[in-house]
Amino acid sequence: MAKKGKGNVVQVILECTEHKESGMPGTSRYITVKNRKNTPDRLELRKYNPVLKKVTVHKEIK
Repeated sequence: MAKKGKGNVVQVILECTEHKESGMPGTSRYITVKNRKNTPDRLELRKYNPVLKKVTVHKEIK
C-alpha cells in the first residue's frame, strides 16, 4: 500500500475584515478547504456577511 502522508488539501477558516473594523458584536466566519499545492498563499475571498447584509472580503486566519 502507498504511504499516507500529510495531504495537500487542508481546512481553513475565513474571517470578515470589515466586520472587525465596524465594532459590531459577533463575527462572520466561513470554513472551506484549499489545496496547498495550488494555492500556497493565504486565501482572500468575497463572501456574504449576514450581519452587515453585504458582500465583503474574508481573509484566511490561522
